[in-house]
Amino acid sequence: MLQSIKLFFKEKISPPSSNKPGDSEHAIQLATAALLIEIARADFKVKDEERRAVTAAIQSAFQLSTNETETLLLLAEEEVNQSTDMFQFATLVDKQFPRERKIVVLEHLWTVAFADEDLEKYEEHLIRKVTTLLHLDHKDFIDAKLRVKQQLRI
Repeated sequence: MLQSIKLFFKEKISPPSSNKPGDSEHAIQLATAALLIEIARADFKVKDEERRAVTAAIQSAFQLSTNETETLLLLAEEEVNQSTDMFQFATLVDKQFPRERKIVVLEHLWTVAFADEDLEKYEEHLIRKVTTLLHLDHKDFIDAKLRVKQQLRI
């Protein structure tokens, strides 16, 4: 199983430093998934609702198959476990996405934070940090939060 994950990483989610077409897209998928996982883990307990929200966000954002999504999430969890912070993930998203797409990522982060219907202060704090790292305004932070709350009817 680990070998197939590594093969998937090599073929589909290699770092953007190589010149193959699609490499930066795969790296941005990994970085986005890692940020979502960081939010799910922020309160030190990942609930099933949060897992489902992360999966749905990845599938929605990148139109991946179920298998591709599962593999991407396994790789992202491995990356999160090996990283010391989320700066590298946020920086990649910041450099690769236009402002509108960064706001969509921010909304996905809020969706994960609200998935268990219990917004923890650690989740909100991390989303605030990501907002800053994505060079978005506090207004974007608040507007995204309110849009997601309205969508989820919280």
